Amino acid sequence: MNDPGIDAEVIEGSLQDPDLFAVIFQRHYRDVHRFVVAAVGASDGPDLAAEVFLRAFASRHRYRSSYPSARPWLWGIASNLIAGHYRSRARQNKAYRRVPPHPESEFDHSRETVNRVAAESDRPLLAEAMKHLRKEEAEVLMLFAIGDCSYAEIASVLGIAEGTVRSRLSRTRSKLRNLFDQIGESTSNDE
Repeated sequence: MNDPGIDAEVIEGSLQDPDLFAVIFQRHYRDVHRFVVAAVGASDGPDLAAEVFLRAFASRHRYRSSYPSARPWLWGIASNLIAGHYRSRARQNKAYRRVPPHPESEFDHSRETVNRVAAESDRPLLAEAMKHLRKEEAEVLMLFAIGDCSYAEIASVLGIAEGTVRSRLSRTRSKLRNLFDQIGESTSNDE
């Protein structure tokens, strides 16, 4: 099979031949899937990963061909979907908290759901700490740690300067260390 070229050329070609977009999917799906699943869990991750490519396909006419790799573009779409997923979850949990518990049961479904998600990702300490990060901090951290993006790629995805990425990531790491210490002390006091 002939090499179809760099991502920008493939996307441009897919405007005339939509089947060409499959090359972008084949090149990047595994990494996007891994990133999204790590961010939201195995139950919702595959659907969100597929949604990344549906949205990319639908908006491929807006892709800037000056970027040879589609990776930052796909990571940006994934980040937006992940943020939307967590906003939706927060609204859902808020709605659940407004519903009075069933008199026969004191079981707290929202707390159980949070616990199951944390256990599923096998990162309960990180999950708790992530709740305390601002959106900007969480985005940079997820793209760096889970998405394995370079500083330049993160800057491109988020539309910020590379120096801002470096300083934001540094501050986020410091904040996480402090949060880990606080959460660790809190859980040891609960035992």
